[in-house]
Amino acid sequence: MDAVITAAAHALAAGDALGALKRVALRDDPPALALRGIVMARLGDLVRAKALLKSAARGFGPREAVARARCVVAEAEIALVSRDLSWPSKALEAARMTLEARGDRINAAHARNIEARRLLLVGHLDEAERMLDDLDAALLPPASRAAYELTVAGIAIRRLKTTPARAALAGAERAAHEAGIPALIAEVESASIALVTPMARRIARGEERPLRLEEVEALLGSGALVVDACRNVVRHDDVAISLATRPVLLALVRAMAEAWPADVPRSALLARAFGARHVDESHRARLRVEMGRLRAELAPIAEVSATKRGFALSPRSARDVVVLAPPVDEQYGSVLAFLADGEAWSSSALAIALGTSPRTVQRALDALAIEGKAQAFGNGRARRWTTPSVPGFPTTLLLPGPLPGRLE
Repeated sequence: MDAVITAAAHALAAGDALGALKRVALRDDPPALALRGIVMARLGDLVRAKALLKSAARGFGPREAVARARCVVAEAEIALVSRDLSWPSKALEAARMTLEARGDRINAAHARNIEARRLLLVGHLDEAERMLDDLDAALLPPASRAAYELTVAGIAIRRLKTTPARAALAGAERAAHEAGIPALIAEVESASIALVTPMARRIARGEERPLRLEEVEALLGSGALVVDACRNVVRHDDVAISLATRPVLLALVRAMAEAWPADVPRSALLARAFGARHVDESHRARLRVEMGRLRAELAPIAEVSATKRGFALSPRSARDVVVLAPPVDEQYGSVLAFLADGEAWSSSALAIALGTSPRTVQRALDALAIEGKAQAFGNGRARRWTTPSVPGFPTTLLLPGPLPGRLE
């Protein structure tokens, strides 16, 4: 590598993207193209960055496998930032294995961290954690170490483990300041907001109050029966019963949990679960059927009993019943939770992250656009969706990933 490329690389590592660009702007050899691609990514021109990196990778000869692999890793990181979740992850894995085999341990570790970040984004927490297990963070330069700590913190936050999340964010802050890159410092500060921002509401006995992440963690470990309307589960201790595909049952159990220890009139349950304004015998019959299904689902942790005027929820061993609700009840909350990260998403990427069909996501985006909560730009495959961050809206509890405990 010549002196100009070395100087540009050092400038880029120090966060001086424009300084690096000045050194290689007029060169079109593969190393210069690769550096220009990374610089353009830092400056926000992701389309130009991808084109430059592809050109660089094609320009490297057969004996320059490491250089080509580094270009693939850079392209994968751009795909992640631009939320292109359909980008071939196997290409990144192959590049990482090449880097490991050729002794480029630092860039191989960076590639491993990118793989873990993608897995975290789509809610595969166990796989993301395993990906990081073999990563020696001590090898990483400060900027990459900060990114690694942010991934560790993201996993801990999704698992509602506040103590390791704080430790990881503190490590990320130290590494970011050591790197001296303002954008990275700002990213760490933004991630730290998750620990102090209300993430949910606690509803019990007719009262509600906002909860921070550590308070949510304490609630789930308190021994109470929790109807979690953020993750659509009902849980007690280590038993978690998913109602993610049973919205009617979730609405019924939430209504009874909010009224506990009192019962809920049948008319209120019908309005809550079915939107019924004028009740007839068919509605009552359907309510009896759904209550029977709910009774069977909740049998390990609670009873659902009929009363003179309606139905009541009775926990088997828990002393308290609590509803954990989003800060803002929103029909398409999971979609907004992703859009609230400030990145531009395609509908196909949202479908991958949410594990649902693209058509379902598109209907949600169209509805949010009508309400002014989402906006689109671009056409065809280049169409992307964004939204301004909504104050107080959940950006953690509605994202995919299992809560601690066993799903029944």
